[in-house]
Amino acid sequence: MIERTATIASSVGLHARPASIFAEAAGELGVEVTIARATDPLDEAVDADSMLALMSLGVEHGELVVLRTEDDTAAEALETLARILETDHDA
Repeated sequence: MIERTATIASSVGLHARPASIFAEAAGELGVEVTIARATDPLDEAVDADSMLALMSLGVEHGELVVLRTEDDTAAEALETLARILETDHDA
């Protein structure tokens, strides 16, 4: 398993627009990725390609999240997704 921590940059958190952008990108990568708050246990992670699941996390601006995948060759995919989260899509 590999993981990558990212900070939510959108000023109102992971709401509809940034969640949609992120979920679409996660779905296009062809790699199963989960996301959870950095403080949450592993079993509370949700599928990164589900916009509704992302929004249910209620992640706010500045919070840390952890992206995880079982695919040990997907480090670049996690970096791509982390960059999306670390971009303010509300600016």
